[in-house]
Amino acid sequence: MKRKNLLIFSVSALVFILVIWYFSSPDDSGFETIKTEVRFGRFVIDVTTTGELEARSSEKIQGPNMMGLRNARIWQYTIEDIIPDGTVVDSGDWVATLDRSDLENKIKDQELEVEKLQTQFVKSQLDTTMTMRAARDELINLEYILEEKQIVVDQSIYEPPATRRQVQLDLEKTQRTYKQTQENYSLKLQKAEADMREVEANLLKAQRKLDALNELKSEFVIKAPKAGMVNYKKGWDGKKQGVGAQISTWDNVVATLPNLSAMNSKTYVNEIDISKVAVGQKVEIEIDAFPGKKFTGEVHEMANMGEQLQNSNAKVFEVLVFMNEFDSILRPSMTTKNRIITDVIDSVLYIPIECVGANDSINYVYRKGKRQQVILGKSNESGIIILAGLEEGDQVYLVPPKDAEKWPIRFLDREIVEQFKEKEAETVSTPPQQELKKPENRRGKQGGKGRRRPRE
Repeated sequence: MKRKNLLIFSVSALVFILVIWYFSSPDDSGFETIKTEVRFGRFVIDVTTTGELEARSSEKIQGPNMMGLRNARIWQYTIEDIIPDGTVVDSGDWVATLDRSDLENKIKDQELEVEKLQTQFVKSQLDTTMTMRAARDELINLEYILEEKQIVVDQSIYEPPATRRQVQLDLEKTQRTYKQTQENYSLKLQKAEADMREVEANLLKAQRKLDALNELKSEFVIKAPKAGMVNYKKGWDGKKQGVGAQISTWDNVVATLPNLSAMNSKTYVNEIDISKVAVGQKVEIEIDAFPGKKFTGEVHEMANMGEQLQNSNAKVFEVLVFMNEFDSILRPSMTTKNRIITDVIDSVLYIPIECVGANDSINYVYRKGKRQQVILGKSNESGIIILAGLEEGDQVYLVPPKDAEKWPIRFLDREIVEQFKEKEAETVSTPPQQELKKPENRRGKQGGKGRRRPRE
């Protein structure tokens, strides 16, 4: 009985030890199964960016008359109230009301100026009337005196010659005085008329300015120039200018009416990828608001100078993408995902980029207990072209197995490596328009055409 119990205990202990050893021993099977195969076919190189929809053209909803604002010395104004962004309006509908407090203060000041000039005009009229009346009275009095002197001369014909000469001189003196007084009256009249014209001109000028300010005041209520969808204008900081936004008279636009039948996607490409992008390249566009809905486009314009976006240290270049299709669901400011097709290469071998390792200047993949040297071609975000070292259907590790760094490296023939180095040097010296040509078909390990090998 004791021997039986001892035997059972021994077997149980052995089983327990085996179980512990099995579950505690390293298991590489998980790594062994993470493999992928070398594929052959069409390889697309792209640059993926995030963009924003905008209308290709739009009607600007202008603020008040720019010349009127400058004459009023108003250099900026505030949006007091505005219709919600994206509202569809008809021609003549109310769009926004602008803050008129600054203008109203100027109108009050101008009203005081007009009132002051009106008072000055009336005062000048009274002063001129009194001055000219006195001048006319003096002239009339001289006429009477001149007539009296003439009578004295006529009565002196019987007087001695000396007396006649005396009264004659007195008459001539009075005549000169009368003539001078007439000339002075004419000059005073001209001066009075000139003074009145000046005062009247100043009054009319001030009145016209007041009328212009009152007319400008009515323009602070903004209406739509035509039917469309109101789209808020963006300021220099990229924020939409709604209620409370400051509008400069130098950029006198309150909002816009975009033409929704032709849309663009404005995006920014990182300085690392901008060398791959060129005008005319095809673009696949997806709208974040409508998953699964795709459009096509084309790179239309690229910025020559980079810029730095807010809250980012990366330098980017603005790229404008023209959309080919029209859809009524599209709206300005919608977020887009742009896939810019920079190159399409047919009939090449490629693998996921995670499969490739590097040791100094040698690139390799993990395969069948060895590190197989490979020669790499162009790459995209997920894959890379294999120019030599692998065949279609070869199985390579996506995740390196345990201790894979100790695996021996299987080198390619030196002649093949040198051959590809020479071709790479030729490609660097080739003009950019020739670089986009499809490379030679390299499906075999030695860089030749070879036959397709059945999958393992």
